Amino acid sequence: MPYDTLTTFFGKPVEDFQSGMEAWDFARTVPRFRIDYDSQDTVPMLLAAYAALPGAEATDALVVGAWQGDASEASSQEVVEALVSYAERFPDLRALFLGDIVSEENEISWINQSDLSALWPAFPNLEHLQVRGGNDLALGRFEAPRLTTLILESGGLPRRAVQDALAAGAPELRHLELWLGTDNYGGDSTPDDFADLFAGRLFPKLNTLALRDCDYADALAAAVAEAPLLERIATLDLSLGNLSDAGAEALLASPAVAKLSRLDLHHHFLTDAMMARLERLGPAVDLSEQQDEEEYGGEIYRSIAVSE
Repeated sequence: MPYDTLTTFFGKPVEDFQSGMEAWDFARTVPRFRIDYDSQDTVPMLLAAYAALPGAEATDALVVGAWQGDASEASSQEVVEALVSYAERFPDLRALFLGDIVSEENEISWINQSDLSALWPAFPNLEHLQVRGGNDLALGRFEAPRLTTLILESGGLPRRAVQDALAAGAPELRHLELWLGTDNYGGDSTPDDFADLFAGRLFPKLNTLALRDCDYADALAAAVAEAPLLERIATLDLSLGNLSDAGAEALLASPAVAKLSRLDLHHHFLTDAMMARLERLGPAVDLSEQQDEEEYGGEIYRSIAVSE
């Protein structure tokens, strides 16, 4: 999980919006709304103050950070409701990050999201949506005609959220990034959930597919290696997971993988010999962060990068 909050988003610097501010540089700076454990404000209160500023209608990007204060179990529901209630003040909103929360504020597996389906009709111009935290996350069945980037970060992404993402009406989508996580923290997807995606039936403009932080990385690699989708994307990202030589063999055997522009496998459990073979494959390959397996009671364990 990231240890620092964002410094830039959607091509602009990010700064915290604080209670009492009476002006904002809407053209040059993205506001972040966050509270500490002892804050007197709430994130909906900060959003209300920002939305009331003259010129707020020029806002094109928003970042929401820690909303829970000293109530670690608080979900994003009230934040989502507040965003929707001020939609008329943000008619040109193009980018939203919901959950710029770092580990010292809340572990990723403790971040409670909510049903985000009301965001889509409220902000039809969204091009970039990034969400951190998978607990109770639902996107709904949605149409997002301008969405080009969808990123869902989680230590355990629920199947419902995966299915919602893959069912999206997003004809312009170019970057799809899902942190699948582990079933220990709610990640209950399987390779079968990606059948239509891998068959090339979804997202005709997709350029980058990132299925990251997956605890069934070998099975996922075997499935995607045979995917017709690979014939039309440039980048495949299977990083942060527990990929071993077994999954890498499937990638090596795929002619389509060899034609990619970039293959990201960083944080893996590959042997030196396998890494050498992959480096000769063809694409630019990221093989950094080689990990060591651990053995307990005769069982081999390979941990993903982000879980709790």
